[in-house]
Amino acid sequence: MFDKYVVKEIEDLVSENKALFESLHSKRVFVTGATGLIGSQIVLALLIANKKYGFKIEITIFVRSLLKARTVFGDDIKALQAIEGDIRDKITVEDTIDYIIHGASATDSLDFVQKPVDTIYTVVDGTRNVLELAKLKDISGFVFLSSLEVYGAFENQKDVSENDFGYLNPANARSSYSEGKRLAESLCIAYATQYYLPVKIARLSQTFGPGVNYQDNRVFAQFVRSVIEKRDIVLHTSGRTERNYCSIKDAVTGILYVLIMGQSEEAYNVANEDTLISIKDMAGLVASLDGNSITKVVFDLQDIKKFGYNPEVKLKLLTGKLESLGWKPTTDLPTIFSGVIQSMKHSRVKQDEQ
Repeated sequence: MFDKYVVKEIEDLVSENKALFESLHSKRVFVTGATGLIGSQIVLALLIANKKYGFKIEITIFVRSLLKARTVFGDDIKALQAIEGDIRDKITVEDTIDYIIHGASATDSLDFVQKPVDTIYTVVDGTRNVLELAKLKDISGFVFLSSLEVYGAFENQKDVSENDFGYLNPANARSSYSEGKRLAESLCIAYATQYYLPVKIARLSQTFGPGVNYQDNRVFAQFVRSVIEKRDIVLHTSGRTERNYCSIKDAVTGILYVLIMGQSEEAYNVANEDTLISIKDMAGLVASLDGNSITKVVFDLQDIKKFGYNPEVKLKLLTGKLESLGWKPTTDLPTIFSGVIQSMKHSRVKQDEQ
């Protein structure tokens, strides 16, 4: 079940973007990765739009576990058509589908290093199977959720538009995710070209907000967990990696803008240009937000491969292309982290009660 912080954010999102959801009135939306952090909140937004405005959006979710889906959506699971399966296998849906949001993917950075074969096949075969499904339906829009990692590393350039690409080392197992996403993007464009499918790509920066699992292993969650548990934030790198981020709330609206208004065969960066920050400075920001003077930022430099971290990178995703569709980010970094801290505290209390 979603905590009150998630529900409040998504209720506000729906109220602020009524026309966006109204364009999906009486349409069927098919969502993969629907129990993931972003996918679940997309589904929640559609559910709230139906409850609040009676838009009659039909929602089909594709999930690895129906049990997890029931846990995530609670009683709202009755308002969804849920299909359980492995994204790497053929997908069968009897109903018509108007829109597809493909968010299923490998997400654990340790798996990128320890299970690179599984990572590649989940990303690439999963995308192929969803595209094959799209071929059979008269869809109005398809959006593939890609990643800033497709851009690779740049020697000097920091500002990155959708047409800028840096270096990726295919001989590094950690590249399994980045190269997998690149190939999946190529598949999307190939299907759009050959089969005339209205496929678009959303390249997301690292995205977070209320709803992050307390045990999430990504660096921002590690920082928040340290603050909540009154421990020092330990950096295993120099912390010089610098990038911009995005709130889940802004990512959900950005994805829907791309889905509904984006141009076929085009990619769109989804980020907040004003959130550019280094890992080191992010650690300091998080340590300062909870009013906990106990937490300090300390360094314990180790081999980054051990943790599945990317090599040092500095990039800022430019979002002018997405903003030209009418989208604007609304949430700054301190606000994002304040929401994460509140939500993860709530999540910890719930875990302790079980």
